[in-house]
Amino acid sequence: MKPIVSYKQTTLGDDWDGIVVGSGPGGLSTAAMMAKEGKRILVLEQHYAAGGFTHVFKRKGYEWDVGLHYIGEVQSERSMIRRMFDYVSDSGIQWADMGEVYDRICFGDEQYPLHKGVSAFKDGLKARFPDEADAIDAYVERVRDCQRSAKGFFVDKAIPPMLSAISGGLMRRSFLGYAKRTTLDVIRELTDDERLIGVLCGQWGDYGLPPAQSSFGIHSMVVRHYLRGGAYPVGGASVIADNIAPVIQAAGGQVVTKAEVVRIDVEGKRAVGVTLADGRSFRAPWVCSGAGYLNTVQHLLAPEVSAQAGMAAQAEKIPRSMSHVCAYLGFQQTSEALRLPKANYWLYTDDFDHDAVVERYLADRSAPLPVTYISFPSAKDPDWDRRYPGRSTVEIITLAPFEWFAQWDGTRWMKRGDDYLAFKAEFTERLLAQLYRVEPQLEGQLDHCELSTPLSTARFSGHKKGEIYGLAHTPERFQQKHLRPHTAIKGLFLTGQDIATAGIGGALAAGVVTASAITGRNLMGRVMKGA
Repeated sequence: MKPIVSYKQTTLGDDWDGIVVGSGPGGLSTAAMMAKEGKRILVLEQHYAAGGFTHVFKRKGYEWDVGLHYIGEVQSERSMIRRMFDYVSDSGIQWADMGEVYDRICFGDEQYPLHKGVSAFKDGLKARFPDEADAIDAYVERVRDCQRSAKGFFVDKAIPPMLSAISGGLMRRSFLGYAKRTTLDVIRELTDDERLIGVLCGQWGDYGLPPAQSSFGIHSMVVRHYLRGGAYPVGGASVIADNIAPVIQAAGGQVVTKAEVVRIDVEGKRAVGVTLADGRSFRAPWVCSGAGYLNTVQHLLAPEVSAQAGMAAQAEKIPRSMSHVCAYLGFQQTSEALRLPKANYWLYTDDFDHDAVVERYLADRSAPLPVTYISFPSAKDPDWDRRYPGRSTVEIITLAPFEWFAQWDGTRWMKRGDDYLAFKAEFTERLLAQLYRVEPQLEGQLDHCELSTPLSTARFSGHKKGEIYGLAHTPERFQQKHLRPHTAIKGLFLTGQDIATAGIGGALAAGVVTASAITGRNLMGRVMKGA
Protein backbone atom coordinates (compact mmCIF):
# COMPACT_ATOMS: atom_id res chain seq x y z
CA MET A 1 0.00 0.00 0.00
CA LYS A 2 1.22 3.52 -0.78
CA PRO A 3 2.07 5.81 2.16
CA ILE A 4 -0.73 8.19 1.08
CA VAL A 5 -3.95 6.59 -0.16
CA SER A 6 -7.50 7.63 -0.96
CA TYR A 7 -10.09 6.47 1.57
CA LYS A 8 -12.21 4.56 -0.96
CA GLN A 9 -9.16 2.80 -2.37
CA THR A 10 -7.96 1.19 0.83
CA THR A 11 -9.05 -1.17 3.57
CA LEU A 12 -8.53 0.13 7.10
CA GLY A 13 -8.81 -1.53 10.47
CA ASP A 14 -11.12 -0.08 13.10
CA ASP A 15 -8.62 0.36 15.95
CA TRP A 16 -5.43 2.45 16.06
CA ASP A 17 -2.90 3.63 18.62
CA GLY A 18 -3.83 7.21 17.80
CA ILE A 19 -5.86 9.20 15.28
CA VAL A 20 -4.84 12.54 13.78
CA VAL A 21 -7.43 14.72 12.05
CA GLY A 22 -5.84 16.76 9.26
CA SER A 23 -2.61 16.22 7.32
CA GLY A 24 -1.12 19.69 7.51
CA PRO A 25 2.45 20.05 8.81
CA GLY A 26 1.16 19.97 12.40
CA GLY A 27 -0.83 16.78 11.91
CA LEU A 28 1.86 15.03 9.89
CA SER A 29 4.67 15.93 12.28
CA THR A 30 2.60 14.84 15.30
CA ALA A 31 1.88 11.51 13.60
CA ALA A 32 5.50 11.01 12.55
CA MET A 33 6.78 11.82 16.03
CA MET A 34 4.40 9.23 17.49
CA ALA A 35 5.36 6.73 14.79
CA LYS A 36 8.96 7.12 15.94
CA GLU A 37 7.65 6.07 19.36
CA GLY A 38 6.32 2.87 17.81
CA LYS A 39 2.67 3.91 17.50
CA ARG A 40 0.27 3.01 14.67
CA ILE A 41 -1.28 6.34 13.71
CA LEU A 42 -4.17 6.94 11.35
CA VAL A 43 -4.08 10.37 9.67
CA LEU A 44 -7.39 11.42 8.10
CA GLU A 45 -7.48 14.23 5.52
CA GLN A 46 -10.71 15.54 3.97
CA HIS A 47 -8.96 17.00 0.89
CA TYR A 48 -7.87 14.93 -2.11
CA ALA A 49 -4.21 15.84 -1.41
CA ALA A 50 -2.26 15.45 1.81
CA GLY A 51 -0.11 18.22 3.24
CA GLY A 52 -2.51 21.00 4.23
CA PHE A 53 -1.01 24.30 3.12
CA THR A 54 2.03 22.38 1.80
CA HIS A 55 0.05 20.57 -0.89
CA VAL A 56 0.23 21.55 -4.55
CA PHE A 57 -2.33 21.60 -7.34
CA LYS A 58 -1.86 21.08 -11.05
CA ARG A 59 -3.50 22.51 -14.15
CA LYS A 60 -2.68 22.09 -17.84
CA GLY A 61 0.95 21.12 -17.38
CA TYR A 62 1.65 23.46 -14.44
CA GLU A 63 2.02 23.04 -10.69
CA TRP A 64 1.68 25.62 -7.90
CA ASP A 65 2.26 25.56 -4.17
CA VAL A 66 -0.62 26.96 -2.12
CA GLY A 67 1.07 27.93 1.13
CA LEU A 68 4.77 27.14 1.26
CA HIS A 69 6.34 30.00 -0.68
CA TYR A 70 9.65 29.95 1.20
CA ILE A 71 10.99 28.82 4.52
CA GLY A 72 13.90 29.85 6.72
CA GLU A 73 16.52 28.17 8.90
CA VAL A 74 16.73 24.92 6.93
CA GLN A 75 20.02 25.57 5.15
CA SER A 76 22.04 24.58 8.22
CA GLU A 77 21.78 20.99 9.42
CA ARG A 78 22.33 22.29 12.96
CA SER A 79 19.26 24.52 13.10
CA MET A 80 16.29 23.37 15.15
CA ILE A 81 13.76 23.58 12.33
CA ARG A 82 16.04 21.64 9.97
CA ARG A 83 16.48 18.96 12.62
CA MET A 84 12.72 18.75 13.06
CA PHE A 85 12.21 18.30 9.32
CA ASP A 86 15.00 15.71 9.16
CA TYR A 87 13.59 13.78 12.13
CA VAL A 88 10.01 13.47 10.85
CA SER A 89 11.06 12.75 7.24
CA ASP A 90 14.12 10.56 7.85
CA SER A 91 16.16 13.34 6.21
CA GLY A 92 14.24 12.89 2.97
CA ILE A 93 13.68 16.60 2.17
CA GLN A 94 16.33 18.64 0.38
CA TRP A 95 16.39 22.42 0.37
CA ALA A 96 17.50 24.98 -2.21
CA ASP A 97 18.80 28.31 -0.98
CA MET A 98 17.15 31.36 -2.55
CA GLY A 99 20.33 33.41 -2.73
CA GLU A 100 21.65 36.54 -1.10
CA VAL A 101 18.30 38.39 -1.24
CA TYR A 102 15.13 36.59 -0.18
CA ASP A 103 12.59 39.45 0.05
CA ARG A 104 12.30 42.82 -1.66
CA ILE A 105 10.24 45.36 0.27
CA CYS A 106 8.92 47.93 -2.20
CA PHE A 107 7.20 51.25 -1.55
CA GLY A 108 6.22 52.88 -4.80
CA ASP A 109 9.32 52.69 -7.00
CA GLU A 110 11.73 52.30 -4.08
CA GLN A 111 13.07 48.81 -3.34
CA TYR A 112 14.62 47.70 -0.05
CA PRO A 113 16.19 44.24 -0.43
CA LEU A 114 16.53 42.02 2.64
CA HIS A 115 19.89 40.24 2.61
CA LYS A 116 20.56 36.88 4.22
CA GLY A 117 22.84 36.78 7.26
CA VAL A 118 22.56 39.02 10.31
CA SER A 119 25.44 41.30 9.32
CA ALA A 120 24.32 41.59 5.71
CA PHE A 121 20.73 42.23 6.82
CA LYS A 122 21.84 45.11 9.04
CA ASP A 123 24.35 46.49 6.55
CA GLY A 124 21.75 46.54 3.79
CA LEU A 125 19.36 48.56 5.94
CA LYS A 126 22.07 50.89 7.22
CA ALA A 127 23.07 51.69 3.65
CA ARG A 128 19.55 53.01 3.07
CA PHE A 129 19.12 54.50 6.55
CA PRO A 130 22.60 55.71 7.58
CA ASP A 131 21.22 57.92 10.38
CA GLU A 132 19.39 54.97 11.93
CA ALA A 133 22.32 52.59 12.40
CA ASP A 134 21.92 52.38 16.17
CA ALA A 135 18.18 51.79 15.86
CA ILE A 136 18.77 48.99 13.35
CA ASP A 137 21.27 47.29 15.65
CA ALA A 138 18.89 47.61 18.59
CA TYR A 139 16.00 46.27 16.50
CA VAL A 140 17.86 43.12 15.46
CA GLU A 141 18.98 42.50 19.03
CA ARG A 142 15.41 42.89 20.27
CA VAL A 143 14.16 40.46 17.63
CA ARG A 144 16.78 37.90 18.63
CA ASP A 145 16.14 38.39 22.35
CA CYS A 146 12.42 37.85 21.87
CA GLN A 147 13.11 34.69 19.89
CA ARG A 148 15.44 33.34 22.58
CA SER A 149 12.82 33.96 25.26
CA ALA A 150 10.21 31.94 23.34
CA LYS A 151 11.72 28.59 24.38
CA GLY A 152 10.11 28.62 27.82
CA PHE A 153 6.79 29.73 26.34
CA PHE A 154 6.61 26.68 24.10
CA VAL A 155 7.97 24.24 26.67
CA ASP A 156 5.13 25.32 28.94
CA LYS A 157 2.64 24.25 26.27
CA ALA A 158 3.94 20.69 26.34
CA ILE A 159 3.83 20.11 30.09
CA PRO A 160 0.67 18.90 31.90
CA PRO A 161 -1.82 21.66 32.81
CA MET A 162 -1.40 21.11 36.56
CA LEU A 163 2.36 21.59 36.31
CA SER A 164 1.83 24.60 34.05
CA ALA A 165 -0.41 26.16 36.70
CA ILE A 166 2.52 26.01 39.12
CA SER A 167 5.51 26.91 36.97
CA GLY A 168 4.10 28.10 33.66
CA GLY A 169 3.85 31.76 34.61
CA LEU A 170 7.60 31.99 35.11
CA MET A 171 8.29 30.06 31.91
CA ARG A 172 6.10 32.38 29.84
CA ARG A 173 6.97 35.69 31.48
CA SER A 174 9.99 36.76 29.44
CA PHE A 175 8.42 36.04 26.06
CA LEU A 176 5.08 37.58 27.01
CA GLY A 177 6.92 40.76 27.89
CA TYR A 178 7.32 41.13 24.13
CA ALA A 179 4.30 39.22 22.84
CA LYS A 180 1.76 41.25 24.85
CA ARG A 181 2.82 44.37 22.95
CA THR A 182 2.16 45.32 19.34
CA THR A 183 4.89 45.32 16.75
CA LEU A 184 4.48 49.06 16.24
CA ASP A 185 4.75 49.83 19.97
CA VAL A 186 8.06 48.01 20.28
CA ILE A 187 9.65 49.40 17.13
CA ARG A 188 8.55 52.97 17.88
CA GLU A 189 10.67 52.81 21.03
CA LEU A 190 13.70 52.42 18.76
CA THR A 191 13.01 54.88 15.95
CA ASP A 192 10.53 57.49 14.79
CA ASP A 193 11.58 57.16 11.13
CA GLU A 194 8.29 56.19 9.46
CA ARG A 195 10.06 54.95 6.35
CA LEU A 196 12.29 52.61 8.34
CA ILE A 197 9.33 51.37 10.38
CA GLY A 198 7.47 50.60 7.16
CA VAL A 199 10.40 48.61 5.80
CA LEU A 200 11.01 46.70 9.05
CA CYS A 201 7.34 45.68 9.04
CA GLY A 202 7.37 44.81 5.33
CA GLN A 203 6.86 41.06 5.95
CA TRP A 204 3.63 41.49 7.89
CA GLY A 205 1.80 39.44 5.28
CA ASP A 206 3.72 36.39 6.53
CA TYR A 207 1.62 36.48 9.69
CA GLY A 208 -1.41 38.42 8.54
CA LEU A 209 -1.68 41.59 10.64
CA PRO A 210 -0.22 45.09 10.14
CA PRO A 211 2.08 46.45 12.86
CA ALA A 212 -0.42 48.28 15.09
CA GLN A 213 -2.47 45.09 15.42
CA SER A 214 0.10 42.28 15.44
CA SER A 215 2.01 40.89 18.39
CA PHE A 216 5.72 41.66 18.40
CA GLY A 217 6.10 38.02 19.40
CA ILE A 218 5.04 36.73 15.99
CA HIS A 219 6.80 39.57 14.19
CA SER A 220 10.11 38.75 15.83
CA MET A 221 9.77 35.04 15.14
CA VAL A 222 9.09 35.60 11.45
CA VAL A 223 11.93 38.11 11.04
CA ARG A 224 14.36 35.89 12.95
CA HIS A 225 13.21 32.88 10.91
CA TYR A 226 14.51 34.46 7.70
CA LEU A 227 17.62 36.26 8.95
CA ARG A 228 19.78 33.47 7.54
CA GLY A 229 17.90 33.60 4.25
CA GLY A 230 15.07 31.79 2.54
CA ALA A 231 14.92 28.32 1.01
CA TYR A 232 12.53 26.18 -1.02
CA PRO A 233 12.00 22.40 -1.00
CA VAL A 234 13.66 20.68 -3.97
CA GLY A 235 10.86 19.06 -5.94
CA GLY A 236 8.17 21.46 -4.71
CA ALA A 237 6.08 21.76 -1.57
CA SER A 238 4.46 18.33 -1.95
CA VAL A 239 7.73 16.57 -1.09
CA ILE A 240 7.06 17.39 2.57
CA ALA A 241 4.01 15.13 2.86
CA ASP A 242 5.55 12.62 0.45
CA ASN A 243 8.56 12.17 2.74
CA ILE A 244 6.78 12.25 6.11
CA ALA A 245 4.04 9.77 5.20
CA PRO A 246 6.46 6.80 4.80
CA VAL A 247 7.72 7.39 8.35
CA ILE A 248 4.13 7.07 9.60
CA GLN A 249 3.51 3.99 7.48
CA ALA A 250 6.74 2.29 8.62
CA ALA A 251 5.28 2.00 12.13
CA GLY A 252 2.03 0.52 10.82
CA GLY A 253 0.17 3.81 10.35
CA GLN A 254 -1.46 5.33 7.31
CA VAL A 255 -2.21 8.73 5.76
CA VAL A 256 -5.63 8.70 4.09
CA THR A 257 -7.11 11.40 1.85
CA LYS A 258 -10.75 12.07 0.91
CA ALA A 259 -11.64 10.97 4.44
CA GLU A 260 -13.82 13.70 5.94
CA VAL A 261 -14.12 13.55 9.72
CA VAL A 262 -17.49 14.93 10.81
CA ARG A 263 -17.27 14.18 14.53
CA ILE A 264 -14.75 13.51 17.25
CA ASP A 265 -16.44 10.89 19.38
CA VAL A 266 -16.48 11.52 23.12
CA GLU A 267 -17.71 9.00 25.68
CA GLY A 268 -17.73 9.70 29.41
CA LYS A 269 -15.74 12.94 28.97
CA ARG A 270 -13.03 11.14 27.00
CA ALA A 271 -12.24 11.18 23.27
CA VAL A 272 -12.41 7.63 21.94
CA GLY A 273 -12.29 8.02 18.17
CA VAL A 274 -13.83 9.72 15.15
CA THR A 275 -16.74 9.30 12.76
CA LEU A 276 -16.43 9.97 9.03
CA ALA A 277 -18.98 11.45 6.63
CA ASP A 278 -19.98 7.97 5.44
CA GLY A 279 -20.86 6.97 9.01
CA ARG A 280 -17.87 4.73 9.64
CA SER A 281 -16.07 5.13 12.98
CA PHE A 282 -12.46 4.53 14.00
CA ARG A 283 -11.30 4.18 17.58
CA ALA A 284 -8.08 4.99 19.44
CA PRO A 285 -6.91 5.83 22.99
CA TRP A 286 -6.42 9.42 21.89
CA VAL A 287 -7.40 11.77 19.07
CA CYS A 288 -5.37 14.76 17.92
CA SER A 289 -6.98 17.52 15.86
CA GLY A 290 -4.87 19.51 13.46
CA ALA A 291 -7.96 21.04 11.89
CA GLY A 292 -7.66 24.32 13.81
CA TYR A 293 -9.07 25.36 17.16
CA LEU A 294 -12.29 26.85 15.79
CA ASN A 295 -13.01 23.92 13.49
CA THR A 296 -12.40 21.47 16.29
CA VAL A 297 -14.61 23.24 18.82
CA GLN A 298 -17.39 24.47 16.57
CA HIS A 299 -17.68 21.65 14.03
CA LEU A 300 -15.93 18.44 15.11
CA LEU A 301 -17.18 18.32 18.70
CA ALA A 302 -20.85 18.03 19.54
CA PRO A 303 -22.11 21.43 20.82
CA GLU A 304 -22.94 20.07 24.25
CA VAL A 305 -19.47 18.50 24.55
CA SER A 306 -17.56 21.67 23.66
CA ALA A 307 -19.83 23.74 25.90
CA GLN A 308 -19.43 21.43 28.89
CA ALA A 309 -15.66 21.41 28.44
CA GLY A 310 -15.58 25.22 28.37
CA MET A 311 -14.09 25.19 24.88
CA ALA A 312 -17.02 26.87 23.16
CA ALA A 313 -16.63 30.05 25.22
CA GLN A 314 -12.87 30.10 24.64
CA ALA A 315 -13.38 29.89 20.88
CA GLU A 316 -14.87 33.38 20.86
CA LYS A 317 -11.85 35.10 22.42
CA ILE A 318 -9.55 35.45 19.39
CA PRO A 319 -10.69 36.41 15.86
CA ARG A 320 -9.77 34.53 12.73
CA SER A 321 -6.70 35.54 10.74
CA MET A 322 -6.73 37.18 7.33
CA SER A 323 -8.06 35.66 4.12
CA HIS A 324 -6.71 36.31 0.65
CA VAL A 325 -6.95 35.97 -3.10
CA CYS A 326 -4.13 34.41 -5.10
CA ALA A 327 -3.52 34.54 -8.84
CA TYR A 328 -1.79 31.41 -10.16
CA LEU A 329 0.03 32.13 -13.42
CA GLY A 330 1.68 29.86 -15.98
CA PHE A 331 4.11 30.78 -18.76
CA GLN A 332 5.36 28.68 -21.69
CA GLN A 333 8.97 29.67 -21.21
CA THR A 334 11.57 28.75 -18.63
CA SER A 335 12.27 30.88 -15.58
CA GLU A 336 15.69 31.62 -17.00
CA ALA A 337 14.32 32.78 -20.35
CA LEU A 338 11.80 35.03 -18.59
CA ARG A 339 14.48 36.28 -16.14
CA LEU A 340 12.35 35.38 -13.13
CA PRO A 341 13.97 36.18 -9.79
CA LYS A 342 14.07 33.87 -6.78
CA ALA A 343 13.46 36.67 -4.27
CA ASN A 344 9.86 37.52 -3.37
CA TYR A 345 8.32 40.95 -3.82
CA TRP A 346 6.31 42.74 -1.14
CA LEU A 347 4.69 45.65 -3.00
CA TYR A 348 3.17 48.59 -1.13
CA THR A 349 1.92 52.06 -1.95
CA ASP A 350 4.15 55.07 -1.27
CA ASP A 351 2.49 55.39 2.17
CA PHE A 352 4.67 53.77 4.86
CA ASP A 353 1.78 53.51 7.34
CA HIS A 354 0.67 49.90 6.80
CA ASP A 355 -2.27 50.13 9.17
CA ALA A 356 -3.70 53.24 7.53
CA VAL A 357 -3.43 51.71 4.05
CA VAL A 358 -5.15 48.50 5.21
CA GLU A 359 -7.92 50.48 6.90
CA ARG A 360 -8.62 52.48 3.73
CA TYR A 361 -8.73 49.31 1.62
CA LEU A 362 -11.08 47.45 3.96
CA ALA A 363 -13.42 50.44 3.90
CA ASP A 364 -13.26 50.73 0.10
CA ARG A 365 -11.90 47.87 -1.98
CA SER A 366 -11.24 50.24 -4.89
CA ALA A 367 -8.52 51.86 -2.75
CA PRO A 368 -4.93 50.85 -3.53
CA LEU A 369 -4.05 47.27 -2.61
CA PRO A 370 -2.53 47.30 0.88
CA VAL A 371 0.00 44.58 0.03
CA THR A 372 0.89 42.52 -3.03
CA TYR A 373 3.10 39.49 -2.50
CA ILE A 374 4.71 37.93 -5.58
CA SER A 375 6.46 34.56 -5.53
CA PHE A 376 8.28 32.67 -8.30
CA PRO A 377 8.14 28.97 -7.35
CA SER A 378 9.56 27.64 -10.61
CA ALA A 379 12.64 29.86 -10.21
CA LYS A 380 13.19 28.68 -6.62
CA ASP A 381 13.05 24.95 -7.32
CA PRO A 382 16.15 23.48 -9.05
CA ASP A 383 14.13 20.37 -9.94
CA TRP A 384 11.40 22.32 -11.73
CA ASP A 385 12.83 22.21 -15.27
CA ARG A 386 13.14 18.43 -15.09
CA ARG A 387 9.47 18.06 -14.16
CA TYR A 388 8.05 20.86 -16.30
CA PRO A 389 10.49 21.65 -19.13
CA GLY A 390 9.88 24.90 -20.97
CA ARG A 391 7.41 26.21 -18.39
CA SER A 392 7.40 28.52 -15.38
CA THR A 393 5.01 29.81 -12.72
CA VAL A 394 4.26 32.91 -10.68
CA GLU A 395 1.88 33.51 -7.77
CA ILE A 396 0.43 36.87 -6.67
CA ILE A 397 -1.41 37.34 -3.38
CA THR A 398 -3.30 40.16 -1.70
CA LEU A 399 -5.59 40.62 1.28
CA ALA A 400 -9.30 39.96 0.63
CA PRO A 401 -11.84 39.67 3.47
CA PHE A 402 -14.18 36.68 3.40
CA GLU A 403 -17.15 39.05 3.77
CA TRP A 404 -16.58 40.36 0.25
CA PHE A 405 -17.31 36.86 -1.06
CA ALA A 406 -19.96 35.78 1.45
CA GLN A 407 -22.86 36.12 -1.01
CA TRP A 408 -21.43 33.15 -2.96
CA ASP A 409 -20.80 31.00 0.12
CA GLY A 410 -22.62 27.71 -0.29
CA THR A 411 -22.51 27.75 -4.09
CA ARG A 412 -20.74 24.97 -5.99
CA TRP A 413 -17.03 25.19 -6.71
CA MET A 414 -16.36 26.19 -10.33
CA LYS A 415 -20.08 26.96 -10.75
CA ARG A 416 -20.58 30.11 -8.70
CA GLY A 417 -22.00 32.23 -11.51
CA ASP A 418 -21.05 35.11 -13.81
CA ASP A 419 -21.09 37.76 -11.07
CA TYR A 420 -18.51 35.77 -9.12
CA LEU A 421 -16.31 35.38 -12.20
CA ALA A 422 -16.52 39.11 -12.88
CA PHE A 423 -15.56 39.86 -9.28
CA LYS A 424 -12.58 37.53 -9.60
CA ALA A 425 -11.58 39.16 -12.88
CA GLU A 426 -11.43 42.53 -11.13
CA PHE A 427 -8.86 41.22 -8.65
CA THR A 428 -6.94 39.38 -11.35
CA GLU A 429 -6.43 42.50 -13.43
CA ARG A 430 -5.23 44.48 -10.42
CA LEU A 431 -2.77 41.78 -9.44
CA LEU A 432 -1.42 41.40 -12.97
CA ALA A 433 -0.86 45.16 -13.17
CA GLN A 434 1.27 44.92 -10.03
CA LEU A 435 3.32 42.07 -11.51
CA TYR A 436 3.94 43.83 -14.81
CA ARG A 437 5.06 46.95 -12.95
CA VAL A 438 8.06 45.13 -11.41
CA GLU A 439 8.61 42.42 -14.07
CA PRO A 440 7.47 44.13 -17.32
CA GLN A 441 8.98 41.45 -19.57
CA LEU A 442 6.14 39.12 -18.52
CA GLU A 443 3.39 41.23 -20.10
CA GLY A 444 2.00 39.48 -23.16
CA GLN A 445 3.59 36.15 -22.20
CA LEU A 446 0.82 34.73 -19.97
CA ASP A 447 -0.43 31.26 -20.92
CA HIS A 448 -2.63 30.30 -17.95
CA CYS A 449 -4.24 32.28 -15.12
CA GLU A 450 -6.74 31.44 -12.40
CA LEU A 451 -7.64 33.10 -9.14
CA SER A 452 -8.42 31.46 -5.83
CA THR A 453 -10.56 33.28 -3.27
CA PRO A 454 -11.39 32.81 0.42
CA LEU A 455 -14.13 30.43 -0.73
CA SER A 456 -11.46 28.26 -2.36
CA THR A 457 -9.43 28.24 0.84
CA ALA A 458 -12.51 27.38 2.89
CA ARG A 459 -13.42 24.51 0.59
CA PHE A 460 -10.00 22.86 0.47
CA SER A 461 -8.63 23.65 3.92
CA GLY A 462 -11.81 23.44 5.97
CA HIS A 463 -11.17 26.89 7.47
CA LYS A 464 -14.71 28.21 7.31
CA LYS A 465 -13.89 31.87 6.60
CA GLY A 466 -10.88 31.21 4.40
CA GLU A 467 -8.39 32.16 7.11
CA ILE A 468 -4.85 31.12 6.18
CA TYR A 469 -3.12 31.53 9.56
CA GLY A 470 -5.78 30.09 11.85
CA LEU A 471 -6.38 32.44 14.77
CA ALA A 472 -5.18 36.04 14.43
CA HIS A 473 -1.73 36.73 15.88
CA THR A 474 -2.74 39.57 18.15
CA PRO A 475 -1.12 40.33 21.53
CA GLU A 476 -4.21 38.81 23.16
CA ARG A 477 -3.73 35.51 21.32
CA PHE A 478 -0.43 34.78 23.04
CA GLN A 479 -2.03 35.23 26.45
CA GLN A 480 -4.60 32.47 25.90
CA LYS A 481 -3.49 29.46 27.92
CA HIS A 482 -6.07 27.19 26.29
CA LEU A 483 -4.12 27.33 23.01
CA ARG A 484 -2.01 24.30 23.91
CA PRO A 485 -2.01 20.56 23.07
CA HIS A 486 -3.92 19.48 26.18
CA THR A 487 -7.66 20.10 26.26
CA ALA A 488 -10.32 19.80 28.94
CA ILE A 489 -11.42 16.54 27.26
CA LYS A 490 -9.27 13.57 28.20
CA GLY A 491 -7.65 11.92 25.23
CA LEU A 492 -8.20 14.92 22.95
CA PHE A 493 -5.15 16.89 21.88
CA LEU A 494 -4.57 19.80 19.51
CA THR A 495 -1.77 20.51 17.08
CA GLY A 496 -0.98 22.94 14.26
CA GLN A 497 -0.37 26.66 14.06
CA ASP A 498 -3.19 27.59 16.45
CA ILE A 499 -1.27 26.15 19.39
CA ALA A 500 2.05 27.54 18.15
CA THR A 501 2.55 30.26 15.56
CA ALA A 502 1.79 31.03 11.93
CA GLY A 503 3.35 29.22 9.05
CA ILE A 504 4.90 25.90 8.13
CA GLY A 505 7.65 26.14 10.75
CA GLY A 506 5.19 27.00 13.50
CA ALA A 507 2.92 24.09 12.61
CA LEU A 508 5.89 21.73 12.37
CA ALA A 509 7.08 22.75 15.84
CA ALA A 510 3.54 22.28 17.14
CA GLY A 511 3.77 18.64 16.12
CA VAL A 512 6.81 18.11 18.32
CA VAL A 513 5.16 19.94 21.22
CA THR A 514 1.94 17.93 20.85
CA ALA A 515 3.72 14.59 20.65
CA SER A 516 5.66 15.55 23.77
CA ALA A 517 2.38 16.33 25.51
CA ILE A 518 0.83 13.01 24.45
CA THR A 519 3.80 10.93 25.59
CA GLY A 520 4.75 13.01 28.60
CA ARG A 521 8.35 13.00 27.37
CA ASN A 522 10.68 15.69 26.03
CA LEU A 523 10.77 14.61 22.41
CA MET A 524 12.55 17.76 21.31
CA GLY A 525 15.64 16.31 22.97
CA ARG A 526 15.42 13.33 20.62
CA VAL A 527 14.93 15.61 17.65
CA MET A 528 18.03 17.61 18.47
CA LYS A 529 20.05 14.42 18.89
CA GLY A 530 18.60 13.00 15.69
CA ALA A 531 17.66 9.75 17.43
